[in-house]
Amino acid sequence: MSLPALTDVALILVSIGLLWKGADWVVGSACSVAYRFKLPEAVIGATLVALGTSAPEVVVTLVAALRGEPDISVGNVVGSNIFNLGIILGSCATIWAIPTTRQLVQRDTPALLLAALLLLLFLSDGTLGRWEGLSMMVILCGYVLYLVNRGGLPLEEPEIIVIEDATRRDFFLLILGLASVISGAHLLVRAASSLAIALGLSSWAIGVTVVAAGTSLPEFATAFVAVRRGRTALMAGTLVGSDLFNVLGVLGLAAFLHPLTIVPGARGSLVMMAGMVAVLLIFLRSGWRLSRTEGLCLILFAVLRWSRDLTVSLEG
Repeated sequence: MSLPALTDVALILVSIGLLWKGADWVVGSACSVAYRFKLPEAVIGATLVALGTSAPEVVVTLVAALRGEPDISVGNVVGSNIFNLGIILGSCATIWAIPTTRQLVQRDTPALLLAALLLLLFLSDGTLGRWEGLSMMVILCGYVLYLVNRGGLPLEEPEIIVIEDATRRDFFLLILGLASVISGAHLLVRAASSLAIALGLSSWAIGVTVVAAGTSLPEFATAFVAVRRGRTALMAGTLVGSDLFNVLGVLGLAAFLHPLTIVPGARGSLVMMAGMVAVLLIFLRSGWRLSRTEGLCLILFAVLRWSRDLTVSLEG
């Protein structure tokens, strides 16, 4: 590997560190600030903690879109979703079989499958336009309102962080965390683009693999904390909900701000993402749990997707 490529790899590692630590600072400090202003802990857990773990995907996707890197923008979301369901959920299932709920099988996972198919339809011409992005956000808002009316939002503190009253240090860390996430996103997109050129890979291949894995690390850490605490069912629901938010909310907003055009070879990964959700739905329904064997299958699915994207990119 050449020196420029090694430099890009080092910059990617630094940017991932900035994203991860920045998200951690944002979650901790924002929760303390919200608690100081008397926001209920249940609401804090259902909003700020969930948003904090998704912050890297959100900011990187938007930054890539605004910088004119649509393949990294869309690839990050598609890759993160497959990473969440394949590597994270699959790995957790190999450690501890994950029980499922009727809401996860009959509502949340089917909603994610429909969102994946909708994205596949919208990108059938290779472009995700402003009106399509707007419609995706409207659908997400409608789904959230439906959950609120049905009492379907998990309004409980996930017990991953301890919420204390805010101090001056928390206000400082909130600003520093936001700056860290934004600067890390800019650095990651720039370094990833440069690495793709240095290695002769497409921006899509880098976005759907390296960038996606880096932005998914906070979910990885959060998931294993949940597994250690025996909260596997909640963790599975959180990952599915996060993927739904990524597809409809993050990509919808990115496309609304800047229409996204992807390379023709990216369609295969979109099909694989929808296919993985369909397979997951079958696994969750069979025996109403995700077994260790099924977890291994999900991991294999994700690894094969990585291999395919990198191989096709090199051949192209």
